[in-house]
Amino acid sequence: MEITGELIEVFGTQDVTATFKKREFAVKTDGEYAQEIGLEVTQDKVDLLDTFKVGDKITASVNVRGRKWTNPEGINKYFNTIQAWRIVKNEGQSDSNDDDELGF
Repeated sequence: MEITGELIEVFGTQDVTATFKKREFAVKTDGEYAQEIGLEVTQDKVDLLDTFKVGDKITASVNVRGRKWTNPEGINKYFNTIQAWRIVKNEGQSDSNDDDELGF
């Protein structure tokens, strides 16, 4: 699955545990019904987001991940994550980083 749009925000790296880190970012899709979608990259890929800047038009190849959590009252909750595994800058941008790519 791919999400295409404008990079609107890049957040700092979060050390979730001693062995797991992630970095979130947001993309605003194009079109009449534009959406602002939060995505993330993990582990050794977090620094690669530095090659992009807010305002870049990008396409992110993603996987949707989900997990179940049962709260103390025994009620099940479900959480979803959109995890990018490849990000490319869309063609036609006049920037010296036209060929930048974040691929896994």
